[in-house]
This record gives sequence, structure tokens and C-alpha cells, in this order.
Amino acid sequence: MQRTSKKAGLAYWAQRVREELDKVNQNFEADPVHDLRVALRRCRSMADGFLAVDPDPDWKRFKRVAKELFGRLGDLRDVQVMKDWVTRLAEPEDPVGASILESLCNKEQQLKKDAQTALQQFNGKQWESLARKLAGRTKKIPLEGMVFQHMAVERWEHAHQLHHQALRNRTQLAFHRLRIGLKKFRYTVENFLPQRHEKWGSDLRELQDVLGEIHDLGMLGAILKKYPGLNIEDAERWGDKIREARQLRLQKYRQKMVGRHSLWSVWRAELPSGELLVQAALARLKTWASFLDPDFAHSKLVAELALQLHDGLVRGKVFRSNGRARRLLEAAALLHNVGRARAKGSHQKQSYRLIRKLAVPLGWTPRELRAVAAIARYHCGTLPRTDHKCLSRLPSSARPAVIRLAGVLRLADGFDFSHQKQVHRLEVERKNGTVIVRSDAHNWDGPTAERIAAARYLLEAACRIAVLVLPGIPFTIQSPTRPTGFLSSGRILPEPSLV
Repeated sequence: MQRTSKKAGLAYWAQRVREELDKVNQNFEADPVHDLRVALRRCRSMADGFLAVDPDPDWKRFKRVAKELFGRLGDLRDVQVMKDWVTRLAEPEDPVGASILESLCNKEQQLKKDAQTALQQFNGKQWESLARKLAGRTKKIPLEGMVFQHMAVERWEHAHQLHHQALRNRTQLAFHRLRIGLKKFRYTVENFLPQRHEKWGSDLRELQDVLGEIHDLGMLGAILKKYPGLNIEDAERWGDKIREARQLRLQKYRQKMVGRHSLWSVWRAELPSGELLVQAALARLKTWASFLDPDFAHSKLVAELALQLHDGLVRGKVFRSNGRARRLLEAAALLHNVGRARAKGSHQKQSYRLIRKLAVPLGWTPRELRAVAAIARYHCGTLPRTDHKCLSRLPSSARPAVIRLAGVLRLADGFDFSHQKQVHRLEVERKNGTVIVRSDAHNWDGPTAERIAAARYLLEAACRIAVLVLPGIPFTIQSPTRPTGFLSSGRILPEPSLV
């Protein structure tokens, strides 16, 4: 059984924010300011994580409530950190250090006033209300699950790219971006992968501190360059100190993060890769759909039926397929009704738009996501046409397979047209030039029967074979309707031009 710390989760950290507010309000000293920023950052980083899979607009509202306060505290914290560095690097009775400290202290007082104003404007009641609501939504996604593992891989990939750029460019900006990228990876692990965080947490915190100090020293160097009245000797003396301290921290970073056995390799080895990464991406799409689809149980059932149909048709050599096509069909089935959250009529078109707007998950390609959107688009409504943008945006070589999969989904969806979940198993047999589909339900209601009869046409036309659908066993064989493209003799005409 998975154990998680009680000091975790959105509810805990949102409450911590309320507690730290009382402490920081006394004098805005460095430690209380730091603790409040940590609590706010944990809440905001969790919101960022859930925003990737949960489209609820309250996540953005939750972030906005604390945006001004978080920013003002950040400005104040930067100055307080600079004061600490000047104190550490300055020699006794150093006039330059004393002068810089005086300037920073004056700036700190003004920033404390700004932070106080932001604190007074902070809407605590709205913060607590949103936190209570959103904390319930966080329970829908299990910690250590494939969704968060996939998210961690994305953050790892981004941070790793920034690592190479920083080592190549060696600029202050490049290391600042690396610090932010590694911070996002750390927060993802810290918030959502507690078991991995137990093993990686100390290294992640140490590296974050090292990169933070590199950034701080660069900021201090920038302050000195702009400082009025600084002579050449003092500028060189302070510059040498800053460069020496920065170089020590760069060496410490390289020791842990460069080479075949670096921590980058250790972390990546314990996260999904290959086919497992592809499946994790599918789990992420499935979770996103579950937040939008008003009857996601229906979509999961349709996905099961669509895969049963697909596998039966492949075994019957009605068409060829592979694991990739099967995965696209499953994704389209799971996502086909997300448009119902935004539209009452023509929801299939809205589903297409929502899927197309998604960021392509790591492990998938843009073309695959476009194919999923097109398959979902034709699960009901009008038949595919050459002038439809959703097809014209696909390579011509991919269109026939997309239409076949749309035909499979269209028929599978017809079996649960009433959303009563009466059909759970389908069997497919190819016999005498006809595909026979049997269901485990012995009868259907009138609307469902009508929908099934109409839904089979796209599959018949795309595969150029008649489809006979029968309710339950025993059954009475009925003469199948012959789709366009079939002669009375059973010979197959050329494939109809659907695209």
C-alpha cells in the first residue's frame, strides 16, 4: 500500500499558506518571507501540474489569487538574499560592502511596504474556497501513477535540454533557465512522485541550491557593475570574489550532473521509456478526457467495444493494422465525447477542436494526434468528405486507415447509443464474404437498433464488405444490406472515394 506524508497535498499546503501569512505579517523578515513563498510555490506548482490534465478554469483562478503577493514577495526575497551575500563576501570595515548594504536596506524597506499592500489585497476567503474545491479534484489522479510519471519525463526532457545549452553557452541567462527547468522537474517529483522523491529529494534540493547560488552571484555581479562611484581596484576585488564563489558552485554542479553516470541518467532510468512512455501518454489523454466527458463510463465502454471490433476484423483479414493504429483507435474512442462539455449540438466537431488544441504528449507525434482528432470527429454525424479540413490536413496515405478506424468507432459507439451499458462483448466472424458482428445483448431498444443499422455503413464502405449485426445467440440470420461498392454477385467494386 502506498504511503504518503501527511505534509503533502493541496489542502495541506493551502492551509500552510494561511499559517505563514500570519507569521510574515509581523515584520517581513527573511525566514518568514522564504517560508511563505515555499508554501505558495508548492500550491502554484501543483496547480501547474493539474492544469496539464484538468481543464477546470478554477486552477487558473487559484493561481491568480496569489499572483501579486507571490511576485512582491519574490522581489523582497531577492533583495534579502543579496544582503546575505554582501555580508558573506565583504571584508570587515569594507566601505563598498557597507555602502551596498545600505542601498539594499533602503530598497528592502520600500519592498516591504509593497509586500504589505499585496498582503492586504490577498483574498483569503477566495483562496480557501478554491483550495477546498480543487483538493477534491486532485484525488482523481493517483500519486506515482502513469500520468504523473509521464509529466515528470516531460519536465526531465526539458530540463536536460537546458542543461546542455547551459554547458555550451555558459551564460548567466542559460544557467538561470536551467535553474527554472530543474526546479519544475523537482516540484513535479516532490508533489506527485513521493516514492521517487524519497530517493532523489536530497540531491534535487542540493542542486537547486547550487544553481540558485550561481544565479544569486550573477545578480550581485550585475549590481556591482551598475554601482556608482566604484573604483577599478574595488571592482576587480569584488569581481574576483564573485567569480571564485561562482566557479566553485559550477564545479560542484558538474561533478554530479556531467558524465555517463550523472544524476540525469539515474533519474531517467527510473521513469517510463519506449512503449511504456507511449502508454503513459495515453493514460494522460484518458485522464484529460475524464474531466471533460459528462459520461466517461460510456466512452470507456465504447473504447473496449471498438478494440474488440478492431481485433476481430484484423483476425478476419478484413483489413491490416498494427499496434500504433490500435492505440490511435483507443485514444479516439476515449476522447470522442469531450466536446459534450462545450457544445450541445454537433459535439463531434467540438471534440475535434479540443483534441487538436492539445499539446502533443511526449512519445506521440503531431500527426498521430491529428489522426485521433479526425477519428473522433467521425464517430457520428456527417460522413467523411474530401473537402473536410480534418482529412485534408492528414497525409493522403494516412486517410484510408483513419476512415476505417472511424468506421470501427462509429459502429462501436452505436452499440451504446442509449448510454445504458447493455452491450459489453462483441464477436466478429467473416463468413461467405460478409462480416458478422454478434453482441452479448439479446435485444436492443428501437433507437439503438436504428443507430447500429446506420452506423455500420461507414465501415462497410471503407472496407468494401457487408456487415451484418446480430443481437445475441441464438439468432436468426438476416440478409445483410449491401453497401455502395458491392454488386449483387458479391464481387467487389473499386474502393469508394471517401477522401
